[in-house]
Amino acid sequence: MAADVTRPTNVLESALRQLDDAAALIDLDPDVHAKLSKPRRALTVSIPTHMDDGSVQVFTGFRVQHNMDRGPCKGGIRYHPCVTLEEVTALAMWMTWKCAVVNIPYGGGKGGVICDPHAMSDRELEDLTRRFVSELIEIIGPDRDIPAPDVNTDQRIMGWVMDTYSMQMGYSVPAIVTGKPIAIGGSLGRAKATGRGIVFVTREALKTRAIPIEGARVALQGFGKVGSAFAEIICDLGAKLVAVSDVSGGVFNDGGLSVSDLRAYTLEHEVIEGFGGGEPITNAELLALECDVLVPAALENVLTAENAGDVRARVVVEGANGPTTPEAHHVLVDRDVFVVPDILANAGGVTVSYFEWCQGIQKLFWSEREVDRRLEGVMVNAFHEVHECARRLNTDMRNAAMALAVERVAGAIAARGACA
Repeated sequence: MAADVTRPTNVLESALRQLDDAAALIDLDPDVHAKLSKPRRALTVSIPTHMDDGSVQVFTGFRVQHNMDRGPCKGGIRYHPCVTLEEVTALAMWMTWKCAVVNIPYGGGKGGVICDPHAMSDRELEDLTRRFVSELIEIIGPDRDIPAPDVNTDQRIMGWVMDTYSMQMGYSVPAIVTGKPIAIGGSLGRAKATGRGIVFVTREALKTRAIPIEGARVALQGFGKVGSAFAEIICDLGAKLVAVSDVSGGVFNDGGLSVSDLRAYTLEHEVIEGFGGGEPITNAELLALECDVLVPAALENVLTAENAGDVRARVVVEGANGPTTPEAHHVLVDRDVFVVPDILANAGGVTVSYFEWCQGIQKLFWSEREVDRRLEGVMVNAFHEVHECARRLNTDMRNAAMALAVERVAGAIAARGACA
């Protein structure tokens, strides 16, 4: 179960402020700045769904396409009771920068449905998904906009997306979606790709601070698909997971937590609360723990101006999208905390989604070892490009990542004459 926290109210404002900061840093053309401040397309749809009790409930869904100048849009679909159009717009914008910072030929998109999937049956979820996809048929496609899993969606739901689209086309279209089951063209290595990518950049960040990964103390907020994969892989490299939390609360053990025991417990109970491998702690206490690495891998805006001063981690690696407000970011940087921003840190998922898309188009599939090797190359190269950009511009890693990404998108716009 993905961790949940109090939902944000100003993620779009945060995304726009990050764009403004990057624009000032690289002296971005005002016309390009204006173009990038707005999504290319934002679609709101009604999704009538037949419920198991015989009633029909009408859900609201969104798909936002922020930019397509570097290629088709790419971005997940999330199911959550608090999804908003503003949130989806911000996430689509961040996807544009994420794809650009790791230099893959996509623009940013995002989708969401306002629903509580945990209160719905499998049949209801399938009905909702298929109806949602039917409403998106005109704007998605393997050369237009390729969805993927996100919060509360998984490979099974992506299989329904592919099947619904393929039925509309009259033939099988594996490249319409990524993160789907292996049996219908999914990629080996995709399930752990985001978590593995976070490990690669965490390893490189620790090197910059001369902190050995062996024995590094890690605190993790969020033990869902991303967080649990990250925890498993980083601990295999010798790091020590000392704390983890989700919506129910957290657990701390100075001697290290067993990831396998945590995974088994959460599979059975769905939450961390009650896990007996350490002392209970709150989410707020986890964020303030003394540790080498703090990884917020839940939802947006968990590090704010109010609590950023309490952070005692030496390195913060943003596993979630937008976990740090602009005010909190400045507090962390002023306190010499090394922050690896979300658009770099969690780009492993979209990178392997790109690999899956390429494999689907070519009908040529790679081994898991090959996927992992290629992912490591992309993530390590992107980290050092951003680090060098930060040195060159005399700025922090977030500003550098944004500057590099916006510069690449602006270059594509200029090459196409889109703002001529």
